[in-house]
Amino acid sequence: MADEVADEWFFGKLVVFSSCLKLFLLQTYRSSDFEVHRNWLAITNSLPISKWYYEATCQWTLDYPPFFAWFEFLLSQVATLADAEMTKIKSLEYASIQTVVFQRTSVIVADMMLVYAMYKYYCHITNENCLNQYQSSIYVVKNKAKFISIFILLNFGLIVVDHIHFQYNGFLFGILLLSITRMLEEEFLWSAFWFSVLLNFKHIFLYIAPVYFVYLLKRYCFKQKGSTKSVFPGLDIWEFLPLQFTKLGCLVVFVFSLSFGPFIVMGQSKQVLNRLFPFKRGLCHAYWAPNFWALYNALDKALAIIGRRMGVIDSKNIQSAVMTGGLVGNYKHTVLPSVSPLATLILTGMFIMPCLMQLWIKANKTRQFLKALILCAYGSFLFGWHVHEKAVLLITIPFSLLSFESKLFSRIYIILSVSGSFSLFPLLFQPNETPIKVILMLMYMLFLFWSQSRIHSDKSQHLLKWFEKFYLLGFVLLEIYNLLIHNALQYTKKLEFLPLLLTSVYCAVGILWSWILFYFSTFMEQSKVAMD
Repeated sequence: MADEVADEWFFGKLVVFSSCLKLFLLQTYRSSDFEVHRNWLAITNSLPISKWYYEATCQWTLDYPPFFAWFEFLLSQVATLADAEMTKIKSLEYASIQTVVFQRTSVIVADMMLVYAMYKYYCHITNENCLNQYQSSIYVVKNKAKFISIFILLNFGLIVVDHIHFQYNGFLFGILLLSITRMLEEEFLWSAFWFSVLLNFKHIFLYIAPVYFVYLLKRYCFKQKGSTKSVFPGLDIWEFLPLQFTKLGCLVVFVFSLSFGPFIVMGQSKQVLNRLFPFKRGLCHAYWAPNFWALYNALDKALAIIGRRMGVIDSKNIQSAVMTGGLVGNYKHTVLPSVSPLATLILTGMFIMPCLMQLWIKANKTRQFLKALILCAYGSFLFGWHVHEKAVLLITIPFSLLSFESKLFSRIYIILSVSGSFSLFPLLFQPNETPIKVILMLMYMLFLFWSQSRIHSDKSQHLLKWFEKFYLLGFVLLEIYNLLIHNALQYTKKLEFLPLLLTSVYCAVGILWSWILFYFSTFMEQSKVAMD
């Protein structure tokens, strides 16, 4: 009883501290996403449901799944009490003090979903069954669980994206974490329910849907003790459980029917899907997200410049750097082959398929589900079409749950956290926010290294290889260049895109390296090859 009270007290203090920090950021920079969500409040409040996905008074049209539209509708009912003007469609770029306070506060309140989910996960990994699994003392496990809670609830990326830039990712990742926790508890139907709900809030989580499909199909819809009459590794049709499959299928269909049913009845399913999946957008979003395509695009530019200087390529054929200028559009490569959506789909599938196959074979291991989920998120982020830079959170948040599982995972998490967090710096490009993002980043990284030293004691200094330490130190030099040297060299007009390009490419190297380490460690687990 005393332990439970202490745990609740810890989470209480954490919630108060995080809420105060977020309130401190109320008047910081707001991106266009602030107006996006305000306009969605207006659309759902002012118009009947039949017009939600047709409204196009401004460019910020509703392009999230129906559950999120209903979420905005519920918020709008309270918003009218704070300031009715914010729920009028004609009030474009409206940002009264009441509007700012309401919208910022709504994100903080919505974060309570993440707090609740984190507490449920904390209770799960500190129960007696999990302690036997980890073969660690309750003190060590609780310390790790508390550190993980701080990594997630005070995650640098979530604070920047949600409470400065403006979005509701904390709320959404709370649903994901609750679904993961239910899966680890082997509450398969509850896990499927929460993930189905999540997909109908934000479709970006389709990136990791294959992991749920494979794991639930094998673990819930097949007996776990198969016979020797297997026609495919891990598959025996005589072990199939049709009743379980029917229950799972009905549950998923029920959730999607609640979400899309009204729009299907109104004959608007095509319109809704066109809003959700605008494939006419280019390979990259805004500036280059730090993935494989950032390296690919940079190589294309380098080859184009070399070709121009050698007289092989006409300078008129070199496209300007629109992809790093904060714009969204199609981009044709100069030297390397241009990339199509189909090519990115094939490449993504090629890299996530091995982890899905391994998950099918090892479906009796719940931790394998979490590893496959992270690998699937990696594959989609690194090789997907039109990936948002903010999608790196889909890797960093779930990886936090494994950050203390081994020295190798701690090493990977450090590289991933630093690279992923720094890649979000360009979202806050105004000078007034520079001290805030630098201080928040330093605080988060200091806690990251300190917590690792507490868990790994004297071995913590050996977590990183010498070249990885130099790579992390390079972020300091990169930020100095972006803040001071670039302007001092008067490159602002001639090479305006350069800081964005350098940031994307440099962060992509770290994220790609962390993926390689995690990818091979997962597949070499059976042979117990020591990579740390």
